[in-house]
Amino acid sequence: MLKNAGVRADRLLSLLLLLQNRGRMTAPELAAELEVSVRTVYRDVEALGASGVPVRADRGPDGGYSLLDGYRTRLTGLTEDEAGSLALATVPGAAAELGLGADLAAARLKLEAALPAGLGDRARRVQERFHLDADAWFRDPEPVPHLATLAEGVWRQRVLRLHYRRWKGEVRRELEPLGLVLKGGIWYLVARSGSGEDVVRTYRVGRVLAAELLDGRFERPAGFELADHWRRSARRLEDARLQGEALLRLAPAGLALLPMKFGAEGRRAVEGAGAPDAEGRVTVTLPVETLRVAVHDVLGLGAEAEVLGPAELRAAVGEAVAALAGRYQRPYT
Repeated sequence: MLKNAGVRADRLLSLLLLLQNRGRMTAPELAAELEVSVRTVYRDVEALGASGVPVRADRGPDGGYSLLDGYRTRLTGLTEDEAGSLALATVPGAAAELGLGADLAAARLKLEAALPAGLGDRARRVQERFHLDADAWFRDPEPVPHLATLAEGVWRQRVLRLHYRRWKGEVRRELEPLGLVLKGGIWYLVARSGSGEDVVRTYRVGRVLAAELLDGRFERPAGFELADHWRRSARRLEDARLQGEALLRLAPAGLALLPMKFGAEGRRAVEGAGAPDAEGRVTVTLPVETLRVAVHDVLGLGAEAEVLGPAELRAAVGEAVAALAGRYQRPYT
């Protein structure tokens, strides 16, 4: 009962701050903002009026609810959860996935109400004109049903028991969760082994099959900084991923494809390209991964690219092209 009363009190304050910050709003607009039914909005408006808040109701097509001119509330103190959610103010989608969407929305309303009128208007204009979308293109968001549990473990410094799917099979681990990272629309858990090993590893949240909070509480490693650890870890991964270089001769169309298909490495390869030959082709040096991955990547450039070296890669691409040619020369059945 007390919890329900607290939820309603928070909602009444949010309704009041919406009217204060945005002026006249209709019942459906308020219901959409508060994620409740229109009937609930009617009851909440009546409750505000009964408590002495001067809410004005205008009927007609241009009607709605508003506060009498000059009325402002100063009940704008942030709760602990609302204050914590502000770190995710630029990524509301991520806040919602972590279970902090309602706290962030309430925190924004309270901050707007606390600002002088001019600054509050400016903050709303910025929100209307700038938006950060952290998800990657052309890929559905990865399901992360256990993200909220992992976030609770990070926040409360509680040991987690995970059922996790690796490439080599499924494992069960007890981990000390140190942080969560959203990279290219994919969530990652940074955690230390709970078995006494002082090793920090990264786990893809979408591969967590089950997560359970244990009673044990752990102490964070002294001096550990998530952002710094992530930068160093990403750099190590990048260095380990690129295992060699390919020497390519590219037609103009192939050269244009490099930045799109290979990102920063492709862009740098274009910048270091040699002078065009008589046919307009240029020679570039491109960092590549394993032989198998490099073959797949080079084939993606089609007839616009020719591998000059190393010999092992040139031979592997030639074999793949010959196999494709043989397959397509046979009649389709």
